[in-house]
Amino acid sequence: MASRISELVIEATDPARLAAFWSEVLDYVELGREDDGSIEIGPPDVGFGGPQPTLVFSPSSEPRTGRLRLHIDVNATDRDQDAELERLLALGARPADVGQTGTESWHVLADPEGNEFCLLRARLQPL
Repeated sequence: MASRISELVIEATDPARLAAFWSEVLDYVELGREDDGSIEIGPPDVGFGGPQPTLVFSPSSEPRTGRLRLHIDVNATDRDQDAELERLLALGARPADVGQTGTESWHVLADPEGNEFCLLRARLQPL
């Protein structure tokens, strides 16, 4: 027996803004909203329980302090890394410095709330 990651919960000061950003990044759709303001997004036509985890943006008024202990890595599926970097920057991502040397094969970015994530070089096949 084993477990699978079914969803990742991310605290957000503006769940709607992050849900919209990550939906565009990952080609996800909104799956639902809870009374507490949480928004879940996931793959279209699959939703919760599919091969990819869903993301839940949970409202929080507490400011983030320090670096995240967990970050998301993404790979382009239909273009090269440079073209995907341009797309992510146009969506509202911004370069982030976490101490990289500049010789890495990935780009460190931050989402609209400053959560770091990496754009890796390899292109993956879409699911």
